[in-house]
Order: sequence, then structure tokens, then C-alpha cells
Amino acid sequence: MPTADFVTGLKCRVCGKLYPKSPSNYCPDDWGPLEVAYDYDRARGAISREKIARRPRTMWRYRELLPLDGEPTVGPQVGGTPLIRADRLADALGIERLWIKNDAVNFPTLSFKDRVVSVALSKAREFGMRTVGCASTGNLANSVAALSASAGLETFILVPADLERTKIYGTAVYGAKVIGVTGTYDEVNRLCSQIADKYKWGMVNVNLRAFYAEGSKSMGFEIAEDLGWRFPQHVVCPMAGGALIGKIHKAFTELHAVGLVDAPVTTKMYGAQAAGCNPITDCVKANRERHKPVRKPNTICKSLAIGDPADGYFAAKLIRETGGWAEDVTDEEIVEGMLLLARTEGVFAETAGGTTVAVTKKLLDQGRLPRDEEIVICVTGNGLKTQDAVFDALDAPAVIKPSLAEFERLAGVAAEPALA
Repeated sequence: MPTADFVTGLKCRVCGKLYPKSPSNYCPDDWGPLEVAYDYDRARGAISREKIARRPRTMWRYRELLPLDGEPTVGPQVGGTPLIRADRLADALGIERLWIKNDAVNFPTLSFKDRVVSVALSKAREFGMRTVGCASTGNLANSVAALSASAGLETFILVPADLERTKIYGTAVYGAKVIGVTGTYDEVNRLCSQIADKYKWGMVNVNLRAFYAEGSKSMGFEIAEDLGWRFPQHVVCPMAGGALIGKIHKAFTELHAVGLVDAPVTTKMYGAQAAGCNPITDCVKANRERHKPVRKPNTICKSLAIGDPADGYFAAKLIRETGGWAEDVTDEEIVEGMLLLARTEGVFAETAGGTTVAVTKKLLDQGRLPRDEEIVICVTGNGLKTQDAVFDALDAPAVIKPSLAEFERLAGVAAEPALA
């Protein structure tokens, strides 16, 4: 069955006007962003828990709520990452029930961006596009390059010139044309928008953004299914452009709308940012309707360093409406969060994951997150991409001769007495 039978078009998030499916991302009447709209009444009769359970463990098991006209042609193996019961981290934080949604092991590039890119590039192919690209702070670049290579698409990746080397190399290896731009992410994104307008290429986070963002919903679908088809009480999510937090919550509302979860959505959503680039958390804490752009982000967490987030207004609005909160943390706290997660749960998250863990701790200390209720932390990328961030916090390995006596002296274990 064509998966987009239930898509009614693209809806303006400001005025509500409905437009046909097309590679466009804003309403010409009021410049409001567009998002995919669905006929949930019709979808309700086509999707069931039993049907989902028979499908492969990927994001595409929820295909009726994703915006393709047919089967995915790019990234059919993406998604299906684990929801980990994090008892040791819970003990360290002094809370009762904690889960980690671990997209640090997503296929193929170890971040949640593989979800959004597989949707965007599959949609680009449906639109007949042969050249694609993106503006990126790292993870998106990796994913677009890898999945475009698998689809045989010509690819242009624009990144800030000071991006972490590992993310630049992790993009170039796939053969994409990687272009470093001297400037902030927002300046890179403006250039990317100009390219999309002039050449009509498929820039996944520009003219394909409405479809691209829908891929993030699959994280929310998987969280609810893995909890036994129910919603958690609290979700802590990193925020860059601000779309992910909103799409996870949209996933919950859709699962209720189509009857897969009976209970209404009461989940409170919490946003995490770095102190060196905190436009959304600052907006929430200052109780302003609109965020103030950060002109020059300054943080080790480059994957979240978007000074003028496209979905900032909607992310702040959602946080308030659900009764959640938003916080930001210093670079030092980010590193501490990375180490705490690695040493309690064996999960090496990139700086965005360290940010989310550190913000969770801060919210608990402030009393904004209750210690006796269920919390899900979203980890969106792998620490192998941002190893530089923890180098100075780790001790160099001890060096000894190949001697048992030296090992015992170093390890502080006593040699056993010789047998008589």
C-alpha cells in the first residue's frame, strides 16, 4: 500500500492553510513553516499494533505515519535503536526510573539524523531530484553523504569551516563534495537556501525540510512501543534547530490519534542546550514568546550550535504547553555528562548527549524534574564523532614493562605467597 495515502498535503503552522505536496518549506502568505498533514481517521483503519509487530525492526514499521508515496528507496534499514533501562545512571542521579533512547548506534552514521535523511532523500527521489545536499553542523553532513552515496545521488555538503575534523572526514569519506564556509551555521544555512532557490536541488533541511523533519517522529514511535504502547511522563531532548523535541511529541499525539495508544498524551517535554548557544532555553527561562538569535555561538557542542533555530518559537511554545522546562549547561558540565553516561551505562555519546545528561541533572537539582517519575533521555549521536571534547578530562594510560610484579604494583593487588 502506498504509504502517503494518508497525507493530505503541507499545512502552514501559522495560518493553517493547506498546500499540495511539493519541495517547499514555507507559506507564501505569512512565511510560516510548512509541515506534513495526515488524515488520521483514515490511517486509524490501516494501522495496528499487530501489523507493526510483523514488520522489520526499523523506523519504516510506522510507514503509514511517514510522508512517502511508496516504499523507502533510501535507508530502508534505518532506525530500530534500543531504549535502555538506565538503572546505574538513575542511581547516580538519585531517581527511580530512567531510560535512554540511544540513537548513538543508528545505521549508518551513528546519529538520529539518519532517520530524517532517509525520509528526505527518499522524497527527493520521488520528486525526481538527482542532486541533493544540506547545511550542517556535522551529523547531518555525515548522514546525507552516506545515504546519498548508497543512492547514487550527486551531493554538496556545506559546513562551518571550524567544524570538528572527525565530522568533516566522516563526511568526505563517502565522496560528497564538502565545502567549508567561513561563518556561523546560520550563515552557512542562508547560502544553502540561496543554492536551493536557484538550482532547485534537494537541500534536505531547506526545501525538503517539511518531509525531512517527519523522520524524527520515528524516535517517538519507538519510545512508546518499547514502553509497551504507552507514553513516558517526562522526555529530555537536545535542541539545535528545535524540530526534534516537537516531532517526538507529535509522534505521541499521532499514536493516540490513530488508536495505537489509548491514553491521551500527558508527557512533559524538556529542552537541553549548551550555555554558549542557548537561544531556545533563554527564551523559555526569560518567558519571552520569541527567541533572541545568538550571533556567535561559543561551545564545544557544535552539533547544537544553531544561533537562530528554525523551530525555536515552536519548541519554546511546546515546552510551556506541556508543563516542561528548558536549561543550558557549560562546556565543563557537558564533558562531565559525557563521562557520567559512559561510566554508568557504557554509552559513549557525543557532546549533545553530554548536554542532555547534564541538563537532566540540573533540572533534577532544581526540582523541575521529579525524582520519583519516569524519565526518558534522548541521546542523538555517538561520542566517536567528538572525542576531542573529552581528551583533556582523561588520564593517559599507565605504561609498564611486561612484568607481573609491575602490574600488581600498579593495580594495587598483593602477590600470592609461593606454595611450600
